[in-house]
Amino acid sequence: MQKNSLNKVILIGNLGQDPEARFTPQGTAVTNLSIATNESWKDQSGETQDRTEWHRVVMYGRMAETATEYMKKGQMVYVESRLHTREWEDQNQIKRKQLKLDAITLQCWEEGLIPQQVNRKALCHHLHQHKNQR
Repeated sequence: MQKNSLNKVILIGNLGQDPEARFTPQGTAVTNLSIATNESWKDQSGETQDRTEWHRVVMYGRMAETATEYMKKGQMVYVESRLHTREWEDQNQIKRKQLKLDAITLQCWEEGLIPQQVNRKALCHHLHQHKNQR
């Protein structure tokens, strides 16, 4: 297997709803974020088209607790995550697959700032990198 590979997804978007928090039976915090990213383009007739893509990101441990406490619907966030494929069989024995984004870094940005303008003062809260908290 290739050792020098990279599995990283970077999203910059807005929260579509407040974070959804829960705890595992072992007491580990788990939070789901619903993040919207937008893109615009001109079609063949010159009309501007817009599309919103929704992404579900999962985080664990202290990062999950902090996201639940400080993040709210509409807030702009920067997320670095790893992409995983989850496979299971449903109650009708049909095999299912789902892509999953596990957050490793999460930052909350003040509204209106673009990535090049962000600095330490612009961060409303910096969540430390997720390290073996599962």
